[in-house]
Amino acid sequence: MASSVSVRDVAALAGVSVGTVSNVLNRPEKVAERTVVKVQLAIERLGFVRNDAARQLRAGRSRAIGLIILDVANPFFTDVARGAQDQAAIGGMSVILGNSDENPERENEYLELFESQRVHGVLLSPFGEAAPRLLQLRKNGIPAVLVDRLSADSSFSSVSVDDVAGGAIAVQHLIDQGRKRIAFVGGPLSIRQISDRLHGASTAAASRTNVTLEVIPLAALSADEGRRAGELIASREPSARPDAVFAANDLVATGLLQAFIMNHSIAVPGDISIVGYDDIGFARAAAVPLSSVRQPAELIGRTSVDILLAEADDLDAPAQHIVFQPSLVVRQSSS
Repeated sequence: MASSVSVRDVAALAGVSVGTVSNVLNRPEKVAERTVVKVQLAIERLGFVRNDAARQLRAGRSRAIGLIILDVANPFFTDVARGAQDQAAIGGMSVILGNSDENPERENEYLELFESQRVHGVLLSPFGEAAPRLLQLRKNGIPAVLVDRLSADSSFSSVSVDDVAGGAIAVQHLIDQGRKRIAFVGGPLSIRQISDRLHGASTAAASRTNVTLEVIPLAALSADEGRRAGELIASREPSARPDAVFAANDLVATGLLQAFIMNHSIAVPGDISIVGYDDIGFARAAAVPLSSVRQPAELIGRTSVDILLAEADDLDAPAQHIVFQPSLVVRQSSS
């Protein structure tokens, strides 16, 4: 079988040295054309397949970047991954994607896998505090950059969005539309990005004495959890319902829209306004086009790769912290 054929087998059949076969594979311009043809014929006859992974590991580092995201079902993270893959390809790199699914044990399993594969570097959107594990990677020559998250102690480079500002502009928009009973729907609040969005929302609400902010926590940032929260809100008397909802992401907002409009005929934005977060593609195509706080997802992915590759070339380079500003896209769900 091809997998059992070695470079030595090719060399023996072609009547050349192992070094000559290696040159044909990696530096053919250094080998006489007649010899190249002999080696290529031997390769075809034996069905030899070069093992680039093994070659790269022997060199100490692969040409792959490990990317661990919180939720592959969230289009925001798929856009981040697309940006990372596009930028990595420019540098001749590939990206291996891991989905932690907001599970710290799975996150650690991927980190162990990437370390064993000696990836060129790791991009991580962490669920918890990952600094101790990333320090171990760095000791082994593998740099890491935090994605969509600031480093708690600034020891690791990061590319993120100002989620406090994002939460504030979402709620300020709802206040400007005359809404006074606002609910924040999202969670788990242990995720730093979500707690930051809530902090910004709370600050904006506290700036007005006649505005209240209710927190409806969720177990996950999913459409199913959004529907569950929507059912909870709809079960109340109309006077006890919020008149606006700031959803921690667009998947949650989508679930809220479904519960309100399809299940209970609650008018959006007539009865309840909704603002989401991330501005995923579906936000524009929802039954009621969704207002949302936009993050530059693909730019986050591309920038993260640029920083990671620079650090791979110089592990002692100082950490960089890039923070992009979000923007509000206003559509019919809140206006």
